[in-house]
Amino acid sequence: MEQTTYFEDYEIGSSRLTTGRTITETDFVVHAGHTGDFFPHHMDAEFMKTTPFGQRIAHGTLVFSVGVGLTASVINPVAFSYGYDRLRFIKPVFIGDTIRTRTTIAAKEDDPKRPASGRVIERVEVLNQRDEVVLAADHIYVVERRPG
Repeated sequence: MEQTTYFEDYEIGSSRLTTGRTITETDFVVHAGHTGDFFPHHMDAEFMKTTPFGQRIAHGTLVFSVGVGLTASVINPVAFSYGYDRLRFIKPVFIGDTIRTRTTIAAKEDDPKRPASGRVIERVEVLNQRDEVVLAADHIYVVERRPG
């Protein structure tokens, strides 16, 4: 779906919550293959039984990728992603956990490089099935100002 939302239209404090997605062992294996991260924390069930986690933990980058992907439901043709700041892996995610993502408009500011646009900072929080925040980051968008 496409929806044009100009810089002026974003309201600080507005939020949305995505649907959920269960993390599977296949996700672990495919992500390890894509990234080359075969650390035992993600791939060795027996090793992880000897740790305080007791089981394999998802790659932080897997949780980030899936969590951000869940938010990709609306295309805004006057905005683009400038990047992410303050990325934190707060709690582990395990095989069988279901995650969803809450986004909240946290701030708006001028863009020093582009006077015809502003920056919108969207707080991204990935939640597990117990509504615990497992990952947090600030997503920065560059968004065109309303013409005229």
